[in-house]
Amino acid sequence: MDLSDLRIFAAVVREGSVTRAAARLHRVQSNVTTRIRQLEEDLGVALFIREGKRLHLAPQGHLLFGYANRLLALADEARDALQDAKPRGTFRLGAMESTAAVRLPGLLSQYHRRHPEVVLELRTGNPQVLSSAILAGELDAALVAEPIVDEPFEKTPAFEEELVIIAAANHPSIGKNGGKLPRTIIVFEHGCPHRKRLEDWYAKRDEMPERSIELASYHAMLGCVVAGMGVALIPKSVLATFPDRRLLSVHPLGRTENRAWTTLIWRKGAGSANVRALKEILQSPRFASPKHVRAVGAA
Repeated sequence: MDLSDLRIFAAVVREGSVTRAAARLHRVQSNVTTRIRQLEEDLGVALFIREGKRLHLAPQGHLLFGYANRLLALADEARDALQDAKPRGTFRLGAMESTAAVRLPGLLSQYHRRHPEVVLELRTGNPQVLSSAILAGELDAALVAEPIVDEPFEKTPAFEEELVIIAAANHPSIGKNGGKLPRTIIVFEHGCPHRKRLEDWYAKRDEMPERSIELASYHAMLGCVVAGMGVALIPKSVLATFPDRRLLSVHPLGRTENRAWTTLIWRKGAGSANVRALKEILQSPRFASPKHVRAVGAA
């Protein structure tokens, strides 16, 4: 059973005869008759009661006619959606924890105002998890920190973040004057780019933390840092969401180490109207930094 069979069947029902259905469909009468019989054989039921050359819809035909109308309408809707550049349907977006906490509220609010007919779904995770989900067809796009491999993805810059090391209040300066670095770091799971940044920062100074505490959220991470359990590397923008900021000390990184781009990525060749709409918002003056505007303009 395919859509063309259902269209022929529905036409016969509406026209009341094979002859009129064939004329409407611009088919020969014998072809319509053959397709109806093939559909009946495929389904294993009689769709019409035949009295000579006259056809009466059988009970099974009444049942199929309802389904056929719905399936054909849905197929037409799908075709229109694919040919329409207007955002619609479900938009499955992924983001890192820090991006979801700080950047997404304003971004998704703007998206919803512009495109209220789009249903937004959000999944958080590290860049490895999110990029794999895109390639598996589970997400349409994701906001992730660089670096991201170029080959399977298209991408556009989204946000430039300043990275800082945070510690408990009154903690001595970190990374200056040759002092020993803190022994414990508080991080997300492997695959988090900020964790790798911090580990590389230690390695560049010929040291490694003695202990890593893995957590699943920034609120838990900030709470542990306040308690003096260790230090963490985070985007400075995350601190704006933390009400007990005064209980933390912030330690800047060097100019070549303190910047990170968050990038919108999607599978190469799979840019939908929903993705393009988000890209347009990211490139608007409200969200784009001067560097972002230059980067996009140069692409």
